[in-house]
Amino acid sequence: MIVKLETLLDRSEKNMGSGIHPVVKESALEMVKRAYQEGIFVQISAGYRSMEEQAKLYGQGRLGYIYDGKNYSDLSKPRVTNAMPGQSYHNYGLAIDYFIVSDDGKNAIWTVDAKWRRVAAIGKSLGFAWGGDWSSFKDYPHLDMTGGLTYSQLKAGTKPRLISKVNGTTPPAKQVESVVKDTPAKDSGNQTIKSIQRTLNGRYSTKIDVDGYYGPNTKKALIKGFQTELNKQYGAKIKVDGIWGPQTKAASPNVREGAEGNITYILQAALYLEGHDPHGMDGIFGSGTEIAVKSFQRANGLSADGIAGENTFAKLFG
Repeated sequence: MIVKLETLLDRSEKNMGSGIHPVVKESALEMVKRAYQEGIFVQISAGYRSMEEQAKLYGQGRLGYIYDGKNYSDLSKPRVTNAMPGQSYHNYGLAIDYFIVSDDGKNAIWTVDAKWRRVAAIGKSLGFAWGGDWSSFKDYPHLDMTGGLTYSQLKAGTKPRLISKVNGTTPPAKQVESVVKDTPAKDSGNQTIKSIQRTLNGRYSTKIDVDGYYGPNTKKALIKGFQTELNKQYGAKIKVDGIWGPQTKAASPNVREGAEGNITYILQAALYLEGHDPHGMDGIFGSGTEIAVKSFQRANGLSADGIAGENTFAKLFG
């Protein structure tokens, strides 16, 4: 008897816990659904993990590990993680783990094979970064969606801005406002997006609505700005039409740490709009922008080198 989709969804939702980010939860359940349609039965095994739970995991296989005044040392079990409390995206509800189950849903299968990698690919198409792509310690069950934030930023209380890719749409405005903390309760739309829209109108006469929501008109205006700067700064001779095509892609420069100017601003704005906050829209490519670029690249199956080239811009604008 084939396991029912509802069973996998119920188990997964329970295992993710109440502290999971709503966009992460929605995306994870969508991954289970899409895999099921391909005959792959996947289940989420973990989601939100408290600091105390992280301390227990970190204490496995370690002698005398103390956290918050309590001894979590447990030499009876092998080491399973190098992440101390606060150093895992699970602690902030931004990560999940998954595994494959047998056709009847009764047995877990941990073999990293073609099915396992296909699930990872589905997850990445929904905005997750996969631990199997990490260059050093590979964590094949792991998927996370960080919004470009570091552990220190999250620990300090910074909230990620995540945009759902389920059905190719962003979350309803109500959900976005509950996640994005810089949106005043008495105002509509995101204030950073409004600032981006005003800047595009002022610099490139795009005449888009300043409504604080990212839609096709804002994306088209962003591409127009990009094309304008390519012609101005790099001598390209492409049509400024707001349509991403092969000529615009071919003219895309490599933008890296230390770069300054309007192209860098457009990169920062595009990253923010795609849910990878560079923590500053100042036109200066610093560490925050590099972290956001790497996060975006990982989420879109690109080499996470922190350099925005034609492939990165194609994913942002294409």
